[in-house]
Amino acid sequence: MDQIRIKASARTECGTAAVRRLRRAGMIPGSVMKMKKGGTELIKMPAHDFMMSVRGHASKQMLVTLDLDGKDVPALMREMQNDVLAGTPVHVDFSEVSLTEKVRVTVPLYMTGEAVGVKIGGGVLEQVMRTIVVDCLPEDIAEKFEIDVSGLELDETLFVRDLKLGDKQTIVTHGDLAVATVKSPDDVPAAPSAAAADAAKTPEVIKKGKEEAAADAKADAKKKEEKK
Repeated sequence: MDQIRIKASARTECGTAAVRRLRRAGMIPGSVMKMKKGGTELIKMPAHDFMMSVRGHASKQMLVTLDLDGKDVPALMREMQNDVLAGTPVHVDFSEVSLTEKVRVTVPLYMTGEAVGVKIGGGVLEQVMRTIVVDCLPEDIAEKFEIDVSGLELDETLFVRDLKLGDKQTIVTHGDLAVATVKSPDDVPAAPSAAAADAAKTPEVIKKGKEEAAADAKADAKKKEEKK
C-alpha cells in the first residue's frame, strides 16, 4: 500500500458552533484515539489537502501517517462522515497503531472474470458478500481484494473458506458464508412485464371510476329530493 500522509494539527475548537466555523474556514475536524497515552486527541486538517491525499483509495479503513504538528503518527482511518448533500468529509476518526501489531479491518471484495456458469450455462452471477474482515499488520492492509470467479459453474457457490488472500491476511469472517453464486435462470424471479403491470392497475382504475359515478348519482338524487 502506498504511504498516505495527512497534515494535521491539534485543535481546541469543540462544540457545534465552533466546529461549523472550522469547516467554513476550510478545515475538517477529526480525532485520534491514542494508543500509548490513552484517551482521544482532537485534531483538524486542511480539507483540500485531506481530500487530495485519500482520493482514489477504495477502502474506508486505511493506514495513514499523520503529520501531527511535525510529528509522524501512524494511524488507521476508522470512520469518515460525509455531508449528506455535498458528499464531502465533515469529520474523520483515526486510531493510533503500532506497525508491529496486527489490526482488524474490513476490506471490500470485487469480483473479476466471467463465470463459466454465466458464459456457457446462461446463469446469473450474484455477489452475496461485499466486504470481508481480516487481521493483518497495518502495513499489509489491502485496499481491496479481487476475487476471480471465472471458474464458478452453474449452481455453484464460492464460500469464504475457498478464498486465498495470502499469508499476510488472516480471515476473521466465518468460512461457511457465501461470497458469490451462479444461479440458474429458472431460479431468478422475472420482472413483471409492462402489460402485466397495466393489467394489474386496470381494476383499480375501473373500481375508482365506479365509485365516483355512484357518488355523483347519489348527489344528484339528493338535489332532486331537496327540490321536492
